[in-house]
Amino acid sequence: MSSMKNILVAVDFSNDDQVLLSSATQMAEMFKSKIWVVHIAAPDPDFVGYEPGPQYIRDIRASDLRTEHKTLKTYAENLDKAGIESEGLLIQGPTVETILEEAAKLNIDLFVVGNHKHSFLYRLFNEDTPIELAKKSKIPVLIVPLT
Repeated sequence: MSSMKNILVAVDFSNDDQVLLSSATQMAEMFKSKIWVVHIAAPDPDFVGYEPGPQYIRDIRASDLRTEHKTLKTYAENLDKAGIESEGLLIQGPTVETILEEAAKLNIDLFVVGNHKHSFLYRLFNEDTPIELAKKSKIPVLIVPLT
């Protein structure tokens, strides 16, 4: 555990992000780690045919991605002010696979992810990212319970 130099925190821009960042901060302070604040954005929508889609949809999507990038930058700046080296990354793709790919590139030693309580039916039809990440990863996963 003494070589825990890179921590990846997966955020979704909810009110719970601060809980995750706080947990990651505690770990980073103990191990003098860098925190990578990562948000996996949905891939661009696929449209029928080969056209790029209506311009207004592309404009809305671009605006959303710019806003998300600014939020990640703010999170990283706040961590830097607290004396913790950090960087924010916005990546598009399928959530679990993209996190694992990025973790390999960044030499991540620990994932910090949140888990909301959901009903059986919700979990039946939706991917439970923290559980899937824990199943597929060889890297330790700190799952923080969220309300």
